[in-house]
Amino acid sequence: MPIQIQRNPTRGVRVGSILIGGGAPIAVQSMCATKTQDVEATVAQAEDLRLAGAAVVRVAVDSQKDAEALAEIRKRTSANLVVDLQENYRIITKVAPHVDKVRYNPGHLYHLEKTKPVADKVKFIAETAGENGCALRMGVNCGSVDPDYKAKFPGDGIDAMVRCALDHCEILDRLGFTRYVVSLKDSDPRKVIEGNRRFAARRPDVPLHLGVTEAGLPPDGIIKTRVAFEQLISSGIGDTIRVSLTLPNPRKAEEVRAGHAILEDIYGGRFRSVPDLGSGLNIISCPSCSRVENEAFVELAEKVREITAYAREHDITIAVMGCRVNGPGETDDADLGLWCGASSVNLKCKDRLIGAFPYAAVLGRLEEELNRLIAAANAASGAGGAEGGEKVPAGRKN
Repeated sequence: MPIQIQRNPTRGVRVGSILIGGGAPIAVQSMCATKTQDVEATVAQAEDLRLAGAAVVRVAVDSQKDAEALAEIRKRTSANLVVDLQENYRIITKVAPHVDKVRYNPGHLYHLEKTKPVADKVKFIAETAGENGCALRMGVNCGSVDPDYKAKFPGDGIDAMVRCALDHCEILDRLGFTRYVVSLKDSDPRKVIEGNRRFAARRPDVPLHLGVTEAGLPPDGIIKTRVAFEQLISSGIGDTIRVSLTLPNPRKAEEVRAGHAILEDIYGGRFRSVPDLGSGLNIISCPSCSRVENEAFVELAEKVREITAYAREHDITIAVMGCRVNGPGETDDADLGLWCGASSVNLKCKDRLIGAFPYAAVLGRLEEELNRLIAAANAASGAGGAEGGEKVPAGRKN
C-alpha cells in the first residue's frame, strides 16, 4: 500500500536542470567509473547514466589534464555534472566553469596549505562556486573525517562526522552561501542512519544527500543501502541518493536502477526484511570510479567474497578499497583491509600495514590473516586453538 511521507522542510538547491530539496522529488545520482581523460568513454558513460535515470552524474578530477578533459566532456553531455575536489581544493577554479555542482570533503582540506585556516579555504571554494553559478555538496565521510574532529570527538566517528558537518554549515552560512547540500556517509548503514538523524534534528533546513559509502558488491551492497534509505526516507530525511556499488564499468547504470527501485518500494510501502548486520562476516568495498588505478580491483573484490565465504559466521569486517584517496583511511576501521594501487595491493590489519602484495598473491596472504583472526577469536571465547581441537570452518585452509 502506498504511504505518505512528510519530508523535512529543506530549502531547494538548484543543480543544473533539477532542484534538490524544497519538496522536489528525491533525485538519484551516480558516478562515472571511466578515466576522465578518456573523453569518449566518459561522455558515453555519463549519457548512459543519465538515460538510466541519473539526475546528477559525478566525474572525478584529480589533475590539470582531468580538468582540461572535463571542459570537453561538458560540451558533449547534457547530464547535470558534479565534480569532487580531492586534496587540492584550489582546482575548483579549473572545474567550476564546466559543472553544476562541486563536492568538497572537509577531511581533505588539510592536505594543501596546512597552516591556512580551514574557514579561509571554504571561503575560496564558496566564492569560486558562486562566481560560476555552482552549487556545493559538503560531504563528510566517517573514514576521512578532519583529524582535528577525530581528536576532539573520539569514539565511533558519528559525533565527529556530525559536528564537522554542522560547523561547515555555519561557515557557509556566515559567508552568505546557502546553495549547498550535505552528505554524511559511512560503510555501516547504522552509522549513516544515526548520523543523518542527528544532523537533520539540528538542521532540518539543509538538503541531505544519502548514501552508504563503499556499500560493496550486489546484492549485499544494495541490501545495506536499502537498510539506511528505508529508515531515513520513511521518516522524511533525504533529498537525493546514491547507491554506491562495486561494479565493472559497463554495469554502472545498475546503481541508478537500484536507487529508483528502492525509492519505488519505499513509497509503495514495500519494506523488505533484511539480515541482522550486527553479526557475521561483513565485506565492504568502494564503488568503482575513475580514481581506481587498476580495474582488476573489481575482480579482486569478487574473489575476496568467494574465498572468505567459509568465515561468514564470524564477526569480521574486510574492506576492499580501489584507490589511494579512500584506501588508507577507509580501511583503518576494518579488521582486514585491502587498498589497491596500480600494480600491488596494500594489506592491512586495522591501521597496521602488513605489506604490499601483487594482485595474484594477495588473496593467499589475506586468507592466512583471516584464519589467524578466527583462531584468535576462538581462543578468546574458549573454543581453543587448532591443537586443542579447534573446529575448522568448511573450506578453510588448515
